[in-house]
Amino acid sequence: QSLSSSSNSLSYRIRVFREMARVPVMMMKIIMIVAIAMNMAMGEPIAPCYFIFGDSLVDSGNNNQLQSFARADYFPYGIDFPFGPTGRFCNGKTTVDVITELLGFDDYITPYSQARGEDILRGVNYASAAAGVREETGRQLGARITFAGQVANHVNTVSQVVNILGDENEAANYLSKCIYSIGLGSNDYLNNYFMPLYYSTGNQYSPDSFANDLINRYTEQLRIMYSNGARKFALIGIGAIGCSPNELAQNSRDGFTCDERINSANRIFNSKLVSLVDYFNQHNPDAKFTYINAYGIFQDMVANPSRYGFRVTNAGCCGVGRNNGQITCLPGQAPCLNRDEFVFWDAFHPGEAANIVIGGRSFRRESASDAHPYDIEQLARL
Repeated sequence: QSLSSSSNSLSYRIRVFREMARVPVMMMKIIMIVAIAMNMAMGEPIAPCYFIFGDSLVDSGNNNQLQSFARADYFPYGIDFPFGPTGRFCNGKTTVDVITELLGFDDYITPYSQARGEDILRGVNYASAAAGVREETGRQLGARITFAGQVANHVNTVSQVVNILGDENEAANYLSKCIYSIGLGSNDYLNNYFMPLYYSTGNQYSPDSFANDLINRYTEQLRIMYSNGARKFALIGIGAIGCSPNELAQNSRDGFTCDERINSANRIFNSKLVSLVDYFNQHNPDAKFTYINAYGIFQDMVANPSRYGFRVTNAGCCGVGRNNGQITCLPGQAPCLNRDEFVFWDAFHPGEAANIVIGGRSFRRESASDAHPYDIEQLARL
């Protein structure tokens, strides 16, 4: 998948944004697109490779061949993406697509299911929709590749990198410069802890003890990654799940007020993830860990929508039922026409316009709270 194929689309967007430059709310998007264009023009990416671990927020097609309800390889998904429906749970680019561009890559990172040969030297996307930190998370949706499964796939990739480069030391040196982004945990709440009809964890654990369990399992996988050469980690915090159209449709009386019970549990997990970053940085001086505050960035978009050009923060651009949040986009369903004015694309996932903001602030923080202690650009240059 080549970004060069999307140059006409990029040029068109830049022209449109130039015409709209007099409108203050569009300035953020103008800056982001110019930054992407400048980075692409610079040639070599600022990190040699980018390895992505996660769930449907960043899955780029790994679930397409699985027996799973968690798939997005059909229209209207991909309606604004240069290659159409690829398995991305979005109308266009995901956050990691935006970060890939900002890192300076000429191509999007290939999903593990399609990665072959020397292409893996650029990195691999292992993300799988419905995946969680816990093994059972998302099982009601069918097959998915859990965090442990994604890490196992990465260990296989590392052995291939060693074969390609011909030497373990050479491979270790190469991998130490790569960016590893990990964004899991959302489904452990959405499709596990807060789904009592399918899972017993909500009765077995308090929010604090459940977060501890997730962090312990998360830590185990990070150690495996570290032992296989990873040295630059970006741990992505989970968002405010209680504000998704799906949760608003089910649990909000007015369709606007977020479910604080869920958001509170999400914040507990995120705070422990920050502590984990600090712990690893203190005890592994040859590695660099950082935390990306996706929760805070999302909350800023919802609290100040007009600043980013958003008009609708509580409903999906496409979907079924209250808030367009009870069922995700149906095959062939016509989505809204003003997609850039919606924070959410469907019942659970942000649209491309929101992903440009989240990905951009993950790469280059706008405020100190966006990343701790580094943003992804700083991490790449360390």
